[in-house]
Amino acid sequence: MLHGWDNFFMLAGTAAATLIGLLFVAITLGANVSTPAKTYGTRAFLTPTIFQFGVVLFECLAMVVPWPSAWAVGIILGLCGLTGFVYQVAVVLMQSKAEFASLDWIDFALFSAAPVLSHASLIAGAAGLIAGSSFAPYAIAG
Repeated sequence: MLHGWDNFFMLAGTAAATLIGLLFVAITLGANVSTPAKTYGTRAFLTPTIFQFGVVLFECLAMVVPWPSAWAVGIILGLCGLTGFVYQVAVVLMQSKAEFASLDWIDFALFSAAPVLSHASLIAGAAGLIAGSSFAPYAIAG
């Protein structure tokens, strides 16, 4: 079922690792101009982004391991999706308390709704992987 998806997950994992590095460079350069009031913004917007890239990197690494069956990777990805979903709900609450910025609908869609949908898609893909459904790799990639 997962044959032929190796390159996709290798590229996605590499991109996630690269973007994590770029975010650390941006945070390091911006640390000198950061004030205590802006630290809350870092926790509300940059930390969740690093978390999302880290999750994508971990999921891609889990997908390219030659598992003996789909059950193990399905359970791992399902737990990742559930954990990410709960974390993103907490992030949405944190972002709503940020007083220095109000999110437009497009910002809310990209910073809050899209990660929630991606984790829901991952949960569905993990369930499909365990059940042996053909849509599972597409849902996981989503």
